[in-house]
Amino acid sequence: MSYSLLAAVRFDPFLETFTWNIGPDGLPSPYLLLSHQFHRFVSASVAAQWPSAHLTFDKLKSVCDNVVRDVNGTCVWQPLKIRLILSPSGDLTASAAPIPPLRYDPTLPSLFTPDAISPVPFEPIWRIHIDTQPTSDTMPVKTTIRRPYDDARARAGMPPLGAPSHGVDAPDCPDDVILYNASGAVTETSICNIAFYRRGKWVTPPLSVGCIAGIVRRWLLENNRIHEADDNELSLNTIRDNDWVLVFNGVIGCRLGKVRTRG
Repeated sequence: MSYSLLAAVRFDPFLETFTWNIGPDGLPSPYLLLSHQFHRFVSASVAAQWPSAHLTFDKLKSVCDNVVRDVNGTCVWQPLKIRLILSPSGDLTASAAPIPPLRYDPTLPSLFTPDAISPVPFEPIWRIHIDTQPTSDTMPVKTTIRRPYDDARARAGMPPLGAPSHGVDAPDCPDDVILYNASGAVTETSICNIAFYRRGKWVTPPLSVGCIAGIVRRWLLENNRIHEADDNELSLNTIRDNDWVLVFNGVIGCRLGKVRTRG
C-alpha cells in the first residue's frame, strides 16, 4: 500500500516565549517541537529506505515559513495548523489553516495530578469515548492512510478530521475516541497519543502495542512528564468511567480529558 508521511505542526509566535521550545540554533521557535518533527520524518524515511531520508532541517523550516507567509500575509501573529506531507520521492508540501491561540504553556496540563485536591486550571476538559471495536491496521508512523482513524471517529459519531461538523457537536458527542488493538490493549486516540493516571503518574501505551510515536509523546517522556506503561497495564478492562486522561499531539500540545464509558 502506497503512502506518504504526514505531520501536523503548530505555528504560534506565543511558543517563542518558552525556553523548552527551541530550534537547532538554540533560539526560541514559533513552531511546536519542529526539531522533533524533523527527526521523526528522517527516521521514518530511513526505515522505509526513501530518498526523503536526505531531508534537511533548513528545508523543513523553509517550507513552513513559506506557507505561514502565504496564509497569514501581514497578520503575522495568527496561529496556524500546518499540514506537512513528505512523499517517498522526497517532495515536501504544506498547507495551513488558522486555529485559536494558546492561552497557556501547552505542556502544563502534564503537570496536573488528579489525586491533588485543587481546582482544574486547564479547561475545557475533553470528553473521551472508547471505540466499539478494535483497530489493528494502523502504522507506527503518521501517514496519509487515515481510514482506520476516520472509521473510529465515525463509530463515535464524530466527523472525519478536518471535515465540517454538520451539527454533530451535540452534548453527547465526544471530543475524541480511544482506540485499542485486537488484544484489547489501548493504543492511542483518533488524533492524539494518550496517557492515563496510574500509580501516581501519567503512563502512556508502549510503542509495541501499535501507537504512533508522536513528537509531544517523545518530549514528555524525555522530560519525565509521562512514563511508558508496564505490559498489560493499559487495557480495556482497566479503564473506568470518569478516568482522567492526558491527550497530546503536535498542534494542541497537551489537554486533559475524562473517559465516558457510557453515552
